[in-house]
Amino acid sequence: MNRTEFGFYAEKYKDTVYRVALNFMGNAQDAEDAVQEALLKLYLSRDQFEGEEHVKRWLIRVTLNLCKNAARAAKRRIPTPPEELALSIPFEAEEQIALFTAVMALPERYRVPLYLFYYEEYSVREIARIMELTESNVTTRLSRARAMLKSELSEERV
Repeated sequence: MNRTEFGFYAEKYKDTVYRVALNFMGNAQDAEDAVQEALLKLYLSRDQFEGEEHVKRWLIRVTLNLCKNAARAAKRRIPTPPEELALSIPFEAEEQIALFTAVMALPERYRVPLYLFYYEEYSVREIARIMELTESNVTTRLSRARAMLKSELSEERV
């Protein structure tokens, strides 16, 4: 990959990679580290990509692997409380803050597929490939995440 291609892909997908890492790690500093490592791997990569979507899927997969490795490391930072993370992101409405806080309070196994499905608009099949899960596992995680969110958000309204 030449510098021009790398610059294009890095600029285009850095925010997506950051959001994936943040959803997994629950900590802005760790997410930023994962983004830097993923982009470095892209720069050094000798893989042949079939197009932009292939690069995006590859970056998300690499980011998830880096996050899993970091989660195993002993010096992992303590996740930032969702309420504090919400303060660092500009939201247009109060409901968006409540939803973000509720999503970030979910366990990582539910946050990441939920993010990929609703924000990156990947299909269940694509998420299964990216996360190296079965389609039924992705469907189950999405269903459980929705149920948890429904319960959490309805409790807040009471």
